Amino acid sequence: MSATGAIRRVFDWKVRGVRWVEIIGLALVAAMIFSVYLAKAAAASESAEIASLERQIRQNGQRVRLLRAEVARLERPGRLEALSRMAGLEPVDVHRRTTVASLPELAPIPEPQPVVIVAPTIVAAPAPVEAPAAPSVVAEAAQ
Repeated sequence: MSATGAIRRVFDWKVRGVRWVEIIGLALVAAMIFSVYLAKAAAASESAEIASLERQIRQNGQRVRLLRAEVARLERPGRLEALSRMAGLEPVDVHRRTTVASLPELAPIPEPQPVVIVAPTIVAAPAPVEAPAAPSVVAEAAQ
């Protein structure tokens, strides 16, 4: 039996009127269609996740821009100056400059701590305890 004869027999082998080669080919095509479907479904889910992440990035970018604008508004020099004047603060006079060496002289003097005098408490001495008498003395006293 030659190789071409064996191949011809495989191609001619039929099950209920359908050749095995057609059944195998149909199974391979079905497997390929199923694998393509799975690949497309996985790609769609990844695409949805990517879109969600991009949307979050855009929202975070907007929040960063809003926060930077808020910081710029709060750090305006005119606003800070008005707040400091309302708190009773004013710019330092030019003539009040000092050097590092004279800083200890400018340090505020700490307020003295109040002295609390605690009266001593008198503790009464405990009453002396009498020792029990010897048994022979107790017996004589009872008679």
